[in-house]
Amino acid sequence: MAVATPTVDERLARVGVLDRLLVRPELGAVLGALVVFTFFSVFTDQFLSPAGAATWLDDASTLGIMAVGVAMLMIGGEFDLSAGVMTASTALVTAILATQLGLNVWLALGGSLLFALAVGAFNGFVVMRTGLPSFIVTLGMFLALQGLNLGVTRLFTGSVQVSGISSVDGYESAGFLFASTVQIGSMTLQVSVLWWLLVAGVATWVLLRTRFGNWIFAVGGSVTSARQVGVPVMRTKILLFMTTAFAAWVVGSINILRFTTVQANQGIGLELQFIVAAVVGGCLLTGGFGSAIGAAIGALIFGMTRQGIVFARWDTDWFMLFLGVMLLAAVLVNNAFRRKAERVRR
Repeated sequence: MAVATPTVDERLARVGVLDRLLVRPELGAVLGALVVFTFFSVFTDQFLSPAGAATWLDDASTLGIMAVGVAMLMIGGEFDLSAGVMTASTALVTAILATQLGLNVWLALGGSLLFALAVGAFNGFVVMRTGLPSFIVTLGMFLALQGLNLGVTRLFTGSVQVSGISSVDGYESAGFLFASTVQIGSMTLQVSVLWWLLVAGVATWVLLRTRFGNWIFAVGGSVTSARQVGVPVMRTKILLFMTTAFAAWVVGSINILRFTTVQANQGIGLELQFIVAAVVGGCLLTGGFGSAIGAAIGALIFGMTRQGIVFARWDTDWFMLFLGVMLLAAVLVNNAFRRKAERVRR
């Protein structure tokens, strides 16, 4: 008599350590960061010095804050090409409210935060209501903000920059939160590094431990399937655009309070670096797959490379070559990791 072979529930099957690592979106970024760190540690003298490390961490911090916000939006299946200009817009709003209208710096920061969230909500609402690609909608917002920055700045100051915020009430306390330094051993770090770690940590917790995080992956994977299981797609995507706008406000606040001046044409072109950092960190351009920690590590690779090239006294034009190679390599690696993850989860 034939003996029936017991079936094993696939949910109880053991998954090897290697397989668990390979399904992590940020694995490629971690390996890339180790390679870049090792290379510049060996070939430059300044890279591992306290001042050198503080420099490349500072370089990566504001990029990392934005990369995390952009990564969450990309996991949700959308893009925001206005993110770079938004960092300048929020800084300009803060500076104009404080220096030209005489508001306390904290009130000016509150006004610029409301402005950023309104723009983010508008982007998300238009994308969801019209069905237009977010690429087109946010490209239009990019152009609109660029013109608004120049026009309003000239209207109030007669030039293309705003300065003088350091003499306004509230600057000292606001500067402590956004533009102070922290001493860790012999290393003096900008507080933006702590903001970077905080934003990455909170975003990772949201993605992996909350219902909203599940919604983000669901709407990025398949909007139709997400709706069928009750995910509030419109609310989720609008909140993601607002999250990116909030990250831009944080970076804009750091910049205006640290440097006390802002140019109307700042931020143009940075949106591509934010997207590349997110892709290097494991995000797919098609949505539904990615990591906030990976995006933060992608920004770290940028910071180490950009400053490492300076320390090595190379022509900085090589950085753009690195950028292109990293983007292409990251897309190929991320697709491979996604296919591996799908096989492991079956």
